[in-house]
Amino acid sequence: MSDRVVRVEDTIEKLLAEKKYPVLKEVLRTMNGADVAAVFNELDPVVLPLLFRVLPKDTAADCFVEMEPEAQEKLIKGLSDTELREIVNDLFVDDAADIVEEMPATVVKRILAQADPQMRKEINEVLKYPENSAGSIMTTEFVALKPEMTIRDALNVIRKTGVDKETIYTCYVTEKGVLIGFVSVKDLILAPSDDIQIRTLMTENVISVGVKEDQEQVAEMFKKYNFLAMPVVDSENRMVGIITVDDVMDVMEDETTEDMQIMAGMMPSDKVYLRSKPVELFKSRIPWLLILMISSTFTSLIIDKFEAALAAQVVLTAFIPMLMGTGGNSGSQSSVTVIRAISLGEVEWGDLPAIIWKEGRTAFLCGLALAGACFIKLMLLDGLLLGNDGVNAKVALVVSLAMLFTVILAKSIGCILPMVAKKLNFDPAVMASPFITTIVDALSLLVYFGIASAILF
Repeated sequence: MSDRVVRVEDTIEKLLAEKKYPVLKEVLRTMNGADVAAVFNELDPVVLPLLFRVLPKDTAADCFVEMEPEAQEKLIKGLSDTELREIVNDLFVDDAADIVEEMPATVVKRILAQADPQMRKEINEVLKYPENSAGSIMTTEFVALKPEMTIRDALNVIRKTGVDKETIYTCYVTEKGVLIGFVSVKDLILAPSDDIQIRTLMTENVISVGVKEDQEQVAEMFKKYNFLAMPVVDSENRMVGIITVDDVMDVMEDETTEDMQIMAGMMPSDKVYLRSKPVELFKSRIPWLLILMISSTFTSLIIDKFEAALAAQVVLTAFIPMLMGTGGNSGSQSSVTVIRAISLGEVEWGDLPAIIWKEGRTAFLCGLALAGACFIKLMLLDGLLLGNDGVNAKVALVVSLAMLFTVILAKSIGCILPMVAKKLNFDPAVMASPFITTIVDALSLLVYFGIASAILF
């Protein structure tokens, strides 16, 4: 794909340089709006207004929506008010609202000034809802039908208004604004007679979401019910908009990216990696690095406390990294598994005992296998082959037992903390690798030195 885009860029730049605008228009006409946007994102901002004017009208709006915010801003600055007005009024409301949220205040003011009154009103309606809520990602452009309409009337409504709607496949039946049912275009077309009323054809049990529902929950509902669109209602069940599957796909991508960033010990960022400045990456990473660095002080304090014991058995020091690393990895396995199960809706707070029981048995088996392998490795490799005189059966036993209990402890913590975070309404992803590793490092040292003190001293 990247090679193809580069070749298209070269072709477009060459046609621009040679001023072969008819040929350029024909090339762009054959491309999808998303592909055109991918090319535009890589070109010199100076040529964007000229290229945009060459685009076919039906491609221009799709291309504009798919462009990166930085490219959109630069393009807007190069367009006349008339050109901007045509673009804005051709957008769907949810797309226009997303663009307004991304732009600086001066650009937003110009966009809203060029939007027609109805579009401006609908944009403001969407923007008033809380961030990451169903209301913030919905569009107010949907087909509304009345229950007393005949199929003939309904099809006429769709023909007249459907061109401006985000989807016409599912039509919603309302009475005084209240959602009472839905009907698909397939049902309308296949009905035996055009004189049948919509009320006899519609499905009354409508699954809907409230305007303040979290967008992640909305995405889960789309996955569960395989919807292409879902109605959004207010507290009185009045229909205010719809959410379409393309918006939900964006939500799922954003949520997954955010979880991955948090699990890696970074502040979430919605910028494309190659377009992120080093200073921005620094700001997203340094807070967690500072927190984790300071929290490692507990590890240092534990080592200082057992300094005398380590001086008596210096060989114990050599195995600290192995224990801490294994404990951190074990905890990360459990935490990531549980976090994923939480995000998929597979587990709830009431499942915590079952989770602990399952992870506890898994931890015991993993710990037993690792402890056995560790004992053999210490006795054969470190003791015999490498000739480390400090490694004897007692030392090997201490390290192996510490390995067993560290793995059990780490996996238990790794499965419990994400569940606790979810119960306290925190993002479970916070309790992932870096956080778990820091806690397990300190506890594994306590276990290690506790067992060593009991057996060797």
